[in-house]
Amino acid sequence: MARTGAGEGKKAAAGSSLHSKTLLKSESLYQYILESTVFPREPDCLRELRLATATHPMAVMAASPDEVQLFGLLVEMLGAKNAIEVGVFTGYSLLATALALPNDGKIVAIDVNRESYDQIGAPVIEKAGMAHKIDFRVGLALPVLDQLLAEVPSPLHIAQSTFHFQTVTTMALALQDGNVGRFDFAFVDADKVNFLNYHERLLRLVRVGGLVAYDNTLWSGKVAAPPDDETISERDRALATATRKFNAAIAADGRVHVCQLAIADGLTLCRRVA
Repeated sequence: MARTGAGEGKKAAAGSSLHSKTLLKSESLYQYILESTVFPREPDCLRELRLATATHPMAVMAASPDEVQLFGLLVEMLGAKNAIEVGVFTGYSLLATALALPNDGKIVAIDVNRESYDQIGAPVIEKAGMAHKIDFRVGLALPVLDQLLAEVPSPLHIAQSTFHFQTVTTMALALQDGNVGRFDFAFVDADKVNFLNYHERLLRLVRVGGLVAYDNTLWSGKVAAPPDDETISERDRALATATRKFNAAIAADGRVHVCQLAIADGLTLCRRVA
């Protein structure tokens, strides 16, 4: 796959919210990370979608370039074949996951609408030859996740998944369980107040040993702000409170091993162990 040979310089990156979405206090240090490690190894199609996404008025909603690079690495390390993305926007992080999956891999992409995806992401993803991997489902995430849990995948999908069956009986049990444990990786970048609800469903959908990643879990550092900080808006205060509640619940959840990363706006990785 074609890759850019170098970074694109500070001038090209300047002013884009995708290139300033970091908790690092040094802009020059973050730029160094992008220029030295991210951009030189970036597939051309991912670069095209990143730059197109940066022109969107709500570009800040997208994952950061270094975060997207991490997802590709994690998916490859997992040997993932089936993934879920809750919150798609233009499909920037979706494309990174698709690129890391094998040719017969699948991603269930969930969003309340596909306007930004159709206008910006879909043409790039189609040109990259990744569209066949994406199962886009429009709707609120909770009902769609519930639908996934209730669905009975076809025997062909089961045979092509990460399951390994020894007997007809085990395949029959898998058919009864639907999509439970069928997925290897999930990324959630959606409404923060429902993170715990998503978590409960994803722990049923993702296999033991699989990984769930949650975005914005440090909320621009506001999770650590004092209660009387008058510089924080009411909206940010409410979302920071919801995020702290989520972080505390995840830290106490014995079903997962947890790692909090200070990348982008805070990224929490949960490896399912039970």
